[in-house]
Amino acid sequence: MKIHHLRNATIVLEAGGKRILVDPMLGSKGSLPPLAFIRHKARRNPTVELPGSSEQVLAELHAALITHCRYGHADHFDKAGNALLKDRNLPVYCHSKDVRFLQKKGLRTEPIAPHQPRDFFDGQITAFHAVHGYGLVGKMMGPGVGYLIELPGEPTIYLSGDTVLTDEVKRVLTEHKPDIAVVHAGSASLDFGRPILMPMNELLAFMRLAPGRVVANHMEAVNHCPTTRVQLHEEAQRAGLDDKLITPEDGQTVELSR
Repeated sequence: MKIHHLRNATIVLEAGGKRILVDPMLGSKGSLPPLAFIRHKARRNPTVELPGSSEQVLAELHAALITHCRYGHADHFDKAGNALLKDRNLPVYCHSKDVRFLQKKGLRTEPIAPHQPRDFFDGQITAFHAVHGYGLVGKMMGPGVGYLIELPGEPTIYLSGDTVLTDEVKRVLTEHKPDIAVVHAGSASLDFGRPILMPMNELLAFMRLAPGRVVANHMEAVNHCPTTRVQLHEEAQRAGLDDKLITPEDGQTVELSR
């Protein structure tokens, strides 16, 4: 299995002879407004360009996954990402609650209801709830999911989606025991309230619970994500967890096995 990390949460997962685009934010640097103005420097997003290898990585795709897309989550699904999915007529696997929204964007959707496994190429995919913040803010951020992907001859992989560390996330790690867990690790926050992604203590707890390697992304690409790769590695090293952690650079390909 290969993970081609492009930027933020945008990756191309290569497994079982298929290439699957996840959470496409493909616009140019600065094409989106800031996601925070006071708590974090009000820079336009994305704060970095796509890596030079992106065109080659995106040349051949078989499907796409979107973890969440409504209520202003353009850092996971922007106009450029929409255009690519529409032009290629790719099957877009998504939360069952996002189907109408994406169909109005001209996309060919494949809905997945949480906790209901469905066929995915030669294997299966299961969606699990992702809670994008705490309390009322988490509810206001709209529905989101993570995905557990199981393909023959490949490591099982869990994509957390944008979530804090909920009991459901813990159960996926401890009961399904994915070989690889991808966590959105930027500790994003808005100009008010608590973080809307796992803060550092929850990221470390996620790593402790994960039975295998942890690939951390969603860092250093949007202005409301303060956690950096270096900071995460430093904290993981202090906690004795750094040997489990991978933080790919933009444009880097990581190859993983069971």
